[in-house]
Amino acid sequence: MRRNPTRARPAATLAVAATLTLGICAAAHAQASDSEWHGEAETPHYQEQIFPPWQQGQNNNAADKGFVFTVPEVDSMADFHGDVNNPALVLYVGGNYYFAMAPLVQAFEKAHPAYAGRIFYVTIPPGMLVTAMKDGGTFTSGNMTFTAEADAYFAGLKTIKSLIAAGVLAGPAVPYVTNDLTIMVPKGNPAHIKGLADLARPGVRVVMPNPAYEGIARQIEASLTKAGGHALEAKVYETGVRTGTTVLTHIHHRQTPLFLLQGLADAGITWKSEAVFQEEIGHPIADVPIPARDNTTAIYAGAMVRGTPHPTAARTWLAFIHSPAALSIFERYGFKPYTGR
Repeated sequence: MRRNPTRARPAATLAVAATLTLGICAAAHAQASDSEWHGEAETPHYQEQIFPPWQQGQNNNAADKGFVFTVPEVDSMADFHGDVNNPALVLYVGGNYYFAMAPLVQAFEKAHPAYAGRIFYVTIPPGMLVTAMKDGGTFTSGNMTFTAEADAYFAGLKTIKSLIAAGVLAGPAVPYVTNDLTIMVPKGNPAHIKGLADLARPGVRVVMPNPAYEGIARQIEASLTKAGGHALEAKVYETGVRTGTTVLTHIHHRQTPLFLLQGLADAGITWKSEAVFQEEIGHPIADVPIPARDNTTAIYAGAMVRGTPHPTAARTWLAFIHSPAALSIFERYGFKPYTGR
């Protein structure tokens, strides 16, 4: 499972996935419209805490962190967590619940002390994690290249089943929670967004997950179509992109709140759990619920990677992920236990 040059994305793509900085956000906006940002570096004049990583080191379970060198905006690897040296368990987790991983890892380590400080996990989008698996678990972020082969992989249930069928993962698939969509807005909802139809309203600036990178875009397109037919979906994802009123994320829906916090967008569709997390950490973010008739539900699942270096560790985590202890953590962020219906 080493490098496949016909399938692998450029290393720069994975580098962007790790840093998610103001430069990324501003550059994305500048491609559509340079009215907010003119391609010029500025002296920082923002509150540093709006930039990832947001959990003040809690998402790094390494026992010895050594010299801490994290400089939001320029040196920040927000999607790589823990000690990459000789881990006992490596998890590739689709970035939909990066914020829940710290308490999940803490609960797992409490139940299984042998793994304390020896879990390494990556939370970039699921499709890119598949590319990384096909590249043998080797990543390049900026000037750093390292290898961490996955033991277990987590994404949507359909993706898990397809990768089992393709021989990338070893069955069975283990579903555990579900999640629904919402419209994330700045606190106070200054654009007065009331529903999905308002995302196509003249003058509303929208930030949306990029269909090229993020599976959530398919669910969002389905919900837009439910609410307003293909015309609404096309206005947001086609006309809006062409005219610059819709800006697509480059990598990750972690970028959506960054756009909103910096005043570069008025609204964006994300998972409900992400809005709950943003409010929990004190960011001025709110959300506008999407009615059940228009919403789309995701089922999250995982499976062991075929040929994993640590099969026992992978099975232990897969057993934990749908345990009462894990589900109680997920429920804090608005996830619901998967019931099989």
